[in-house]
Amino acid sequence: MRICLMSYRCYRYSGGQGIYVRYLSRSLHNLGHEVDVISGPPYPELDDGVKLIKLPSLDLYSLPQTQRFFISPRELNSLPNIVEWLGVCCGFFTEPSTFGMRAYSFLQNNNRYKKYDVIHDNQSLSYGILKIKGLGTPVVTTIHHPIPIDRDLAIKAAKSLWQRMGIRRWYAFANMQLKVAKRLSHFITGSQNSYRQIIEIFKLPKDSLEVIYDGVDSSVFTQSSDVRRLENRLLVINSGDTPLKGLKFLLEAVAALRSERKIDLVIVGKQMKNGYTQGLIEGLGIADCVTHMGQVDTAELVRQYSMATMVVVPSVYEGFGLPAAEAMSCNTPVISTTAGALPEIVGDAGILIPPANTRALVAAIANLLDNQDNRRHLGEMGCRRVRQMFNWENTAKHTIDVYREAVECQSALRAQ
Repeated sequence: MRICLMSYRCYRYSGGQGIYVRYLSRSLHNLGHEVDVISGPPYPELDDGVKLIKLPSLDLYSLPQTQRFFISPRELNSLPNIVEWLGVCCGFFTEPSTFGMRAYSFLQNNNRYKKYDVIHDNQSLSYGILKIKGLGTPVVTTIHHPIPIDRDLAIKAAKSLWQRMGIRRWYAFANMQLKVAKRLSHFITGSQNSYRQIIEIFKLPKDSLEVIYDGVDSSVFTQSSDVRRLENRLLVINSGDTPLKGLKFLLEAVAALRSERKIDLVIVGKQMKNGYTQGLIEGLGIADCVTHMGQVDTAELVRQYSMATMVVVPSVYEGFGLPAAEAMSCNTPVISTTAGALPEIVGDAGILIPPANTRALVAAIANLLDNQDNRRHLGEMGCRRVRQMFNWENTAKHTIDVYREAVECQSALRAQ
């Protein structure tokens, strides 16, 4: 098949979306399909054989905050650029919307859309996607999880009316996604939990949505032989400096545990200067036992998984939970909350605790630190589970099935 995979941003540090696009495009190509990826900045690194089509934007979020508002009038030379700039000035997140505008313009120009058998939208769900659908090429959309959940959790954690107003502005694009989804017909999501919540929140027909688990590259995410496990070392992957990731509860647990034992916490992921996480660490007085690694490449991430005594996933919501699966693939025991899809990913191969529960987290960490045999047992079980359940080749094969169904439905409509 000739496949166009579109994502408003899919750089490897853009979270799960970037990982999804890179590995899905690779696996589709390896199965013999022709794959083009259309992406806004920051652009992804893709495998040879997968063509990257860049859709430039103002990319204002790559600039320091004080420089985002002051751009040359010459750059406001198109509707997407104007919408992007005004959105940033007013506190709206407009990337999904403006990407859809640019993608439609690109595909419509010179009938480029006719090159493809199917167009796969990676959760932009913008009005531009509806216009692309109107061109006649079948459209499939991945919804990793419902964005309104992120919004509601952020509002709940906000400390002031002003913050709540800002959060509502930022997440205004979620209303667009709810409206657009109702006019599309073929969807993919990565877990049964996300399936149930998408059906409930988006009000979609149950048969329009297919559950296809994401994969883990077990040839890469495997226990590293050039490092050793360290004692009392906790690792957390915090890809978003937000309350959604539940880091507050892990930091509180570390503060409680350090009075009884030596403990080190390593945080991998970009942290905002003077942001939410930094404020928590300073407030709890645990800066001396917390190490920020920042963003790391895949090789270093595997090393960190392999050195950790355990990986903790304290999220209050996850649509899938790639860090849990990656850690398990590296033979590293996992403590995870039962939030979102995490019980589906971890299963009985890790320790599951209620979300937002510091006391339960303290007990689980202490028990696992004191039981080396259980750590080894959970590591082995987790590794087997990932290899059996989460494979990118299987993800790609099932995705092709959805593509073919979308193509058949489109052909049937044309025949009427």
